[in-house]
Amino acid sequence: MLNSGLISRVLAHPAMGSGATRAAAARSLSTSSSQSARVAVMGASGGIGQPLSLLLKLNPAVTHLNLYDIVHTPGVAADLSHCETRAVTQGFVGDDQLKASLEGAEIVVIPAGVPRKPGMTRDDLFNTNASIVANLAKAAAEVCPKAFVAIISNPVNSTVPIASEIYKKAGVYDPLRIFGVSTLDVVRANAFLGEAKGVDPADVNCPVVGGHAGITIIPLISQCSPKIELPEDKLKAMTERIQDAGTEVVKAKAGSGSATLSMAYAAARFTDSLIKATQGQSGVVECSYVASDVTEAPYFATPILLGPNGVAKNLGLGTLSPFEEGLLKAAIPELKKSIAKGVEFVNKNY
Repeated sequence: MLNSGLISRVLAHPAMGSGATRAAAARSLSTSSSQSARVAVMGASGGIGQPLSLLLKLNPAVTHLNLYDIVHTPGVAADLSHCETRAVTQGFVGDDQLKASLEGAEIVVIPAGVPRKPGMTRDDLFNTNASIVANLAKAAAEVCPKAFVAIISNPVNSTVPIASEIYKKAGVYDPLRIFGVSTLDVVRANAFLGEAKGVDPADVNCPVVGGHAGITIIPLISQCSPKIELPEDKLKAMTERIQDAGTEVVKAKAGSGSATLSMAYAAARFTDSLIKATQGQSGVVECSYVASDVTEAPYFATPILLGPNGVAKNLGLGTLSPFEEGLLKAAIPELKKSIAKGVEFVNKNY
């Protein structure tokens, strides 16, 4: 069946396990008709939102797909509705339809916001995207407070604390259900390391911890599976490439946007992992930026065992190499600053 093969190639990349295990998981996902999930994509008309919505439409576990944005979503939904998959797709547009787009949602994915342009850091997006995420979180906290929230909008290091503070103010905060999607850092690490060592990237799993911007991105290459060893100079260069990969794409697109297709893939992978875990599949692990006590930063990305209620267990940092210890030390002050900025924003404006 065409859809089965497509889903197998595009969606199934569990964070742990052999290539054979992944292929089996793909076949299980693509042939199951008992699984179902209601997903809302907030910012579905944008550069990430459209390809992400397509990938979710291809996922047979998704039965309802609500697409929200301030423009164009009825057209995007109409276009996707012609795909021969079972997800019922509906478009919602503008403030008047925001709450309706969230009704019944079990997973809310938020790629909404403006992208980076050359010369911009993720933090430069703060003033615009902070308000967007806060307003979407406020609506979700009211309409679907038990839904899992997967935040893509940058700067993730600040927008996850913003959403969390909004949920706290609404009295419905559950730290196990709010996630920063840092999966793209893992996807990039796997791709770059596989390419460098001549290994199929689908067989590589490199945990990436910390945050989702610059020096807060900490690839744990010492914990990579299969084991990958690099000389000191190449280890440093590889780490810096993973940290600066988003800028690499921004420069290559020469002002026309930032990473959209790879981010859509990573977000579809993370959403699929959430669906699997919430529907009873065991051993589903993804790195994600969540409320954490692993370090002194109150939010921190680590490998997370996912379960029916979201975070089942924070798997922590494991044993770090001296090089990685140095990366962690450099990341913490930057992370704490970004987190405090997000919290302050909500306290001042909501």
